Amino acid sequence: MANATWNIDTTHSGIHFSVRHMVIAKVRGSFRKFSGTVSLDEQQPTASSVSVRIEAPSIDTGVQQRDDHLRSPDFFDVEKFPVISFESTKVEQSSDGGLRVTGKLTIRDITREVVLEAEQLGIGKDPWGNVKAAFEAKTSIDRRDFGLKWNQALETGGVLVGEKIEISLEVQAVKAQSAEKAA
Repeated sequence: MANATWNIDTTHSGIHFSVRHMVIAKVRGSFRKFSGTVSLDEQQPTASSVSVRIEAPSIDTGVQQRDDHLRSPDFFDVEKFPVISFESTKVEQSSDGGLRVTGKLTIRDITREVVLEAEQLGIGKDPWGNVKAAFEAKTSIDRRDFGLKWNQALETGGVLVGEKIEISLEVQAVKAQSAEKAA
């Protein structure tokens, strides 16, 4: 079976992150606006690929003042770099039955290779006849590798914002109808 195109259903998907705050706690957030496609080969998942575009200004931690700071030149500098993107370059089967999705993550026009540990959760049809596939994936990055270097030393030792960012994705994608079916 050839690869089929699946469009990420943003109303049933999420891009989340967490980072240590003051060494002792975690701050969690997400990006509210994103889009993407999955080219999925159901018979041979390693022949699949994914492309995602995230609107950096849509960052949301639930605190307006913090979100404004994250949008500033200290962090994402969304005026200059409004898009975060991910393009897969390789998909491999992992020893635990999941998938290792290697790709290029670009933040602030800095591109680095990252590996997502992913799992395909299943494929099913919704009550309206749309075929959907679900996936979960996670990775961690060092924010400094992408130019996100701002920090503040603490009196008690350590820094205000951790360097390691944990990223998790819950993705539901809807199979695009072929030209023959749509006609």
